[in-house]
Amino acid sequence: MNKYTKWGIVGVVVVGLSIVGYNSLMPHENEELKTGGVPSGKGRQSKTLNVRAVVMGEQELTDGIFISGSLVPDEEVNLSFETSGKITDIYFKEGAHVERGQLLAKINDAPLQAELRKKEAQLKLMHDRVYRAKALLEKEAVSKEAFQEAEANLTALKAEIDGVKAQIAQTELRAPFSGVIGLRQVSVGAYATTSTAVAMLTKMTPLKVEFSVPERYAGTLPAGTDLTFTAEGDLTPRSAKVYASDSRVDPETRTYTVRALYPNTDGKLVPGRYVNVNLTTRKYDRTLAVPSEAIVSEMGIDKVFLCKNGKAEAVEITKGLRTDAQVQVLRGLSIGDTVIVSGTMQLRQGQPVVVKVE
Repeated sequence: MNKYTKWGIVGVVVVGLSIVGYNSLMPHENEELKTGGVPSGKGRQSKTLNVRAVVMGEQELTDGIFISGSLVPDEEVNLSFETSGKITDIYFKEGAHVERGQLLAKINDAPLQAELRKKEAQLKLMHDRVYRAKALLEKEAVSKEAFQEAEANLTALKAEIDGVKAQIAQTELRAPFSGVIGLRQVSVGAYATTSTAVAMLTKMTPLKVEFSVPERYAGTLPAGTDLTFTAEGDLTPRSAKVYASDSRVDPETRTYTVRALYPNTDGKLVPGRYVNVNLTTRKYDRTLAVPSEAIVSEMGIDKVFLCKNGKAEAVEITKGLRTDAQVQVLRGLSIGDTVIVSGTMQLRQGQPVVVKVE
């Protein structure tokens, strides 16, 4: 083999290697990307999904609150005397029902009773003096000033008697309203002052249901609004009516306190019990709503998928009221639309679907 033949063979090899390298470096069309990750052939078309759907129709939607609260007595007070002294008698039984004005306890009033008897004895004498002064005045035997002085003395004595009777009344502890009296905190013989708590008196009919709602509901619960509640350990639903709300939102908790009245005629509930309140705040009689799982949110945009001609079609919507299971749709849907409610995260625009309407 001469040197020319040898150099010819080398040249052919170099050219061949150059062509192979060029082809390997040039970009090729990716068949898998072209078909969306599905190899060409039978699986090239979009996969059909089996989905569930609902048909849009007008319905009633209510905005409800499920919140905890507590039972509060209609009236409650710590009973105490208006004056100081030794307790001589206790007339109530713990846990018993008492009527308004009923005598509950008594402190020693012996000095006051003695003073009262003394002044009442003087009262007869003062009446006689006024009678005699009046008779003498008619005969012009005394001056008018003397008669007026006798009358003034009689009036002053009557006022003193009224004062002593008022002091005696302060030694008596009476029920300010009808209710159930609690456990007594004192005994006969104890010295009581105006700050000594004798017992707690609670008015239990009716009871108040007190609860706090988020600030967005402030002003939306007028007097007369109905609610239901259940007490802890008792699943019996009971009805109450809102009668008052706080005048302002609590700036720390951002809540608004509301109270409702429950008759409690059977007396089965007592103040302080924990309750679960179910309250309807707003009601929409004719509106469109979709199950919450039907909504897909992307980049701050809410949309749902409709089934049209066997394919999924994305539609942007505007949301309104949200409940536990449904979301009100203000714009984007019409009556009769078929909204897909399952498999929404797998759906793509134009994807074939097989729908089962619920």
